[in-house]
Amino acid sequence: MGEPNIFTALILGVIEGLTEFIPVSSTAHLLLAQHFLGFKTTGNTFPVVIQLGAILAILSVYFRKLLNVALTLPSSERSRWFVLSIIVGFLPAAIIGAFAHDYIKTVLFESPILICYVLIGGGIILLAVDKIKFQPVHFDAMAYPLPLSLKIGLCQCVAMIPGTSRSGATIVGALLMGADKRSAAEFSFFLAMPTMVGAFTLDLYKNWSLINTDDMTVIGVGFVAAFFSALLVVRSLLAFVSRRGYAPFAWWRIIVGVAGLIGLYYMP
Repeated sequence: MGEPNIFTALILGVIEGLTEFIPVSSTAHLLLAQHFLGFKTTGNTFPVVIQLGAILAILSVYFRKLLNVALTLPSSERSRWFVLSIIVGFLPAAIIGAFAHDYIKTVLFESPILICYVLIGGGIILLAVDKIKFQPVHFDAMAYPLPLSLKIGLCQCVAMIPGTSRSGATIVGALLMGADKRSAAEFSFFLAMPTMVGAFTLDLYKNWSLINTDDMTVIGVGFVAAFFSALLVVRSLLAFVSRRGYAPFAWWRIIVGVAGLIGLYYMP
């Protein structure tokens, strides 16, 4: 296993930022790239911790909207409803993630073959979903009913299996339950904030004493790269999804999954 280095961390950070908010599974891309590049940090913290860079990208894009929510929270029922819906959607991942963290990191994160098969399976599901002619009834990501938010949050928990895609699970779940494509993607953005901050905090808490100076350096590089590359995606994804749907991401998942299986056969 190769030593972590700055250039590889930069590449992986870009991969994280470009894939975090599209339904292709950033974790799968990072873990497969780490496997083939021989890159690993102590406790395998890198793919979890650099996600915070992508979260800051969302905060920067939605800063005015989120600031308005914060300022109007005491007086606006709409703002309070939005915050409550995000909390309700976040709770399933918070509870299951806390109990399953060690199993996810030590077993599922170390199973590249599983990741490839999940990528392919998820791509097939995404292709099928993209062909369905939905009749959406929910168009405002800030006004989803609480039962809908809870169900989307439960769908998000499936993404604890690497390769599933957190954004893919939440978007597909929202579409199947009556949301339109644009608001489903936007709600996925908002739900990512507490979910990824929670994963970041838990992972850092469990591994802080094990992280050395070299780990901190490469994590910092990956963090910055993830931030700037995620900005490109967040600014353009909603328009792309509204225009093209999710089929391009489905085919990409299948291609990466198949390529990963071939790579693992020749370079286990």
